[in-house]
Amino acid sequence: TTRGGKIPVRWTAPEAIAFRKFTSASDVWSFGIVCWEVMSYGERPYWNWSNQDVIKSIEKGYRLPAPMDCPEAIYQLMLDSWQKERTHRPSFASIVKTLDKLIRCPDTLRKIAQNRTANPLAPDAPDMTQFTSVSDWLSSIKMTRYLENFERAGITSMEAVVQLTVQELTALGITLVGHQKKIMNSVQAMRAQISNLSEGFLV
Repeated sequence: TTRGGKIPVRWTAPEAIAFRKFTSASDVWSFGIVCWEVMSYGERPYWNWSNQDVIKSIEKGYRLPAPMDCPEAIYQLMLDSWQKERTHRPSFASIVKTLDKLIRCPDTLRKIAQNRTANPLAPDAPDMTQFTSVSDWLSSIKMTRYLENFERAGITSMEAVVQLTVQELTALGITLVGHQKKIMNSVQAMRAQISNLSEGFLV
């Protein structure tokens, strides 16, 4: 807050964290994070990272990856909201116009966003592959209810988890779309770190 209280780092623009400077532009950044939460079915922004790791990674240019099945136009709006230079972010009036156009032309939402290799994780970003057990990983994404499903199918290592597909989740008995997306978003985040940070790991 402006009085020096704690601020929600994961949702806060870099300049607001550094200088306690809250503006409509810093609110736009927060809007982008909330959009990401909605599109990822309530996934925690930056997963289990510490606040310090979040701040460092953003400063180095890291941005959250596109959630699974997120339309490219919506993800682009998120990325625009996360411009480092606050004057480069869209205004809320501009965001409303963009959303209005998307509603009127739903075909523009058919193209699904692909995660860009041009936006790699920061070199010292926390390692999503740090989980040593399927149980720890499921606990971190609040999906421990499915631990038995994984064990029954013989998926007992993180090496097996990162190979998972949506079809396999369905075969495991995980049929709720929201839960499938939450699990796959986490799997994709781990894959991104493996390819960007640990070349050769699990290959």
